[in-house]
Amino acid sequence: MDASSEEQARRTAILSALTTEHFVLQTATGTTYTEASARSSLYVMALSSSLVAMGFLASLPEAFIPFAATVLPTLFLLGLFTVVRLVETSLESMHCLAGIARIRGVYRSLGPDAARHFSAERGRWPEANPPATRFGPALAFFGTTASMIAVINNVVAGAGIALLVQVLAPSDFDVSEPRDD
Repeated sequence: MDASSEEQARRTAILSALTTEHFVLQTATGTTYTEASARSSLYVMALSSSLVAMGFLASLPEAFIPFAATVLPTLFLLGLFTVVRLVETSLESMHCLAGIARIRGVYRSLGPDAARHFSAERGRWPEANPPATRFGPALAFFGTTASMIAVINNVVAGAGIALLVQVLAPSDFDVSEPRDD
């Protein structure tokens, strides 16, 4: 085998390895989106089910208070764990996309046609600006699934704290009875 054939075999092997890695990274990125969707759905379904159950128990304070005291902290923790994992999966996805961008850089070097097909402008983040940032990075951050679940979870925390305050320090003012002024 001459030097030219060896070089060609080496380039073919590297290209095959890069193609395989590209496929693995694409699969991993898809998996992060699937996990994020499943985790978000799990949290929202648990929250919805709990709110329905609380609605059924609302007329029975002796059952409602212990139920809410158990469910709201549990939901808050589930939401906290969900947000943390959503951030982790986003970081994993970003890592995979950065790897894909590096591989696309190698693909561009294969010749003029490859440079045109794999141009950075035709790529995804981090090669090109992500569509989510077109209104600015702050709005892109607040549009993430993790941020939306965090907002919902903070409402759960607020409701739990309001309920705790009501139980520990009940006021003389009862909103269920009309006042005579």
